[in-house]
Amino acid sequence: MRGIWIKRAGWVVVVGMGLVGAIWFAWPRPVGVDLATVIRGPMEVTVEDDGKTHLRHVYTVSAPLAGKLLRIAAHLEDHHVADPVTAGETIVAVMQPMVPSFLDVRSRQELEAAVAAADAAVKLAESEIRRAEAALDFSRTELQRAQSLARSETISAKALDKAKLDVETSEAALASARAQYAVRQSERASAAARLIDPTSVTQQPSPACCVQIRAPVSGRILKIIQESEAVIPAGASIMDIGDPLDMEVVADLLSNDAVQIVPGAPVRIDGWGGSPIRGRVKRVDPAGFLKVSALGIEEQRVRTTIDFVDPPEAWVRLGHDYRVIVHVTVWSSENALTVPVGALFRVGDDWAAFAVKDGRARTTRVQIDHRNNRAAEVLSGLSAGDRVVLHPSDRISDGSRVAER
Repeated sequence: MRGIWIKRAGWVVVVGMGLVGAIWFAWPRPVGVDLATVIRGPMEVTVEDDGKTHLRHVYTVSAPLAGKLLRIAAHLEDHHVADPVTAGETIVAVMQPMVPSFLDVRSRQELEAAVAAADAAVKLAESEIRRAEAALDFSRTELQRAQSLARSETISAKALDKAKLDVETSEAALASARAQYAVRQSERASAAARLIDPTSVTQQPSPACCVQIRAPVSGRILKIIQESEAVIPAGASIMDIGDPLDMEVVADLLSNDAVQIVPGAPVRIDGWGGSPIRGRVKRVDPAGFLKVSALGIEEQRVRTTIDFVDPPEAWVRLGHDYRVIVHVTVWSSENALTVPVGALFRVGDDWAAFAVKDGRARTTRVQIDHRNNRAAEVLSGLSAGDRVVLHPSDRISDGSRVAER
């Protein structure tokens, strides 16, 4: 009998241990969570967006007249982008006259006929000169004869005056004939010049005929728009020149963000490949414009201009039209009670968080004010030092047992 009781007692112990193990495995365990602490400290709310650097004054050098622009690097001491230039001294472009255009068959024949007619007119003018010279010689001979006869009072004074008039008239006729000859020669040269085409041009223009364009301001070459040799019209852009130290940042912000920004607001500039740079809002444009995003969404944007606060040594590596990211401060506080935004969720129309008390998550409604992408300012509901659950899952509800991972 004693062995039977011992055997039964062993079975009771085994069954009891099994029941205890089943209860232990079935007992709900705390949910592992990430916790954060509500703290009091500095906080700021910023408007963030892409921006780009911009030189305040960019000067575009353009052609003052139509002509042939010589290749920039070949004629300007190997000037390239980023090379320094001095106002009124550095030659940034050289232009030559254009080569005459080609002539079609009809135009060539018309001009050749005009040249032939001009040749005939020149020969006619030469004949007129010879006729005027002969008339002048005859008039001078008649004047000499009349003067001899007048001394012996053989002819009247009137006849002598008539001989003098004939000499003056013949001299005037000769001068007129010579002028006509010069006119006909010029007309012939003009007609012959219109016959010149690219095939008949054998010599390059002399340097004296070229136009040298000098830098309008001191700075550096930002961009060479027309680098190769080409025939360009008057007003065509050749290159851009600017001072790299005369730089600002321009950001196109959403209009609902721009209304929160005031001139003088501090700005943090980063995302350009170097250390963050301090800036200050200079101007918020009073007019917006429509911009279509990459997703095809129409957005109203407002241009905001930002000046650098840090010395040039901090941003000298930035150039014109470089991409940056601007963080414009619209609100800041040195002693704000903050909670991570990852701990907040909605309960109806209110914000709430799971505050951990005695190992359990308690739903706590909170009132928040300012918020950025990392933290929110708490007005009521939580106190400094409270522990809250970050990114709570659907496994957590009011009263759930939780444990920090």
